[in-house]
Amino acid sequence: MFKTPQSLISSRTVLITGCSSGIGYCVAHGLKKRGYSVLATARRPEDAVRLQQEGLESFVLDLNDSQSINEAVQTILARTNGRIYGLFNNGAYGQAGAVEDLSREALRQQFETNLFGTHELTCQLLPAMRQQGEGRIIQNSSVLGLVALPYRGAYNASKFALEGLTDTLRLELINTGIKVSLIEPGPITSRFRANGYHKFKKYIDAEHSPHQEAYAKMAQRLLAEEAVAPFTLPPEAVLEKVIHALESKHPKRRYYVTFPTYLFATLKRLLPHWAMDSILRRV
Repeated sequence: MFKTPQSLISSRTVLITGCSSGIGYCVAHGLKKRGYSVLATARRPEDAVRLQQEGLESFVLDLNDSQSINEAVQTILARTNGRIYGLFNNGAYGQAGAVEDLSREALRQQFETNLFGTHELTCQLLPAMRQQGEGRIIQNSSVLGLVALPYRGAYNASKFALEGLTDTLRLELINTGIKVSLIEPGPITSRFRANGYHKFKKYIDAEHSPHQEAYAKMAQRLLAEEAVAPFTLPPEAVLEKVIHALESKHPKRRYYVTFPTYLFATLKRLLPHWAMDSILRRV
């Protein structure tokens, strides 16, 4: 951990999306314990109330709703006198299903949450960061923003898009004092699988799909405890990277989390496409 002066940390406000559970929940509590002024947002009002009862400053922010984003930004800037140091874009979910079974609506909803809402929120907070001459934007991507896996097409596409948009934003903000980083976790203990299964049931007609057999096996994995996945780490592993991205004078462009991310990033650089495809089909 870094030895950033406590007086400096306590003067910094960090906004986090998707704090109802998992990574967002852990990072919100971890940064508050470290001394940051944390604004922990959640999509559902009952989750925001629960976070408030736990001692966090929390309110509703639905990334699928522009009005919710606008209202949240107004609330943020009013509470902070127009200053915001850090933004951790964490809110997201994973839409499972074969590409040929994805409706336009399913794909649109995946991008609304994982990309469009994140983009809109970021752009609305950038003027405040520009005015103060500093800021940190941290995007929670995924190992699936680096490599593609079968039956994760919608999620893959949203994270690949987030990676490209973030790389471009980082280049455009050079010399502004605003630093932009990507975090790329592999399996992390959270409700990610359970939430993904809910969206799978909502949008995928498994019984009439040529992928019916594969879906049956996939459903078993989605309903299993996240901790049984190989190389799963607790969300504190992401918290450590977020702290570095917030406090280092030279934050990394990308932070890998979990062994699979390191492995696949390396294999992608070294292996020919046919060999990489062979490996990914078996994951």
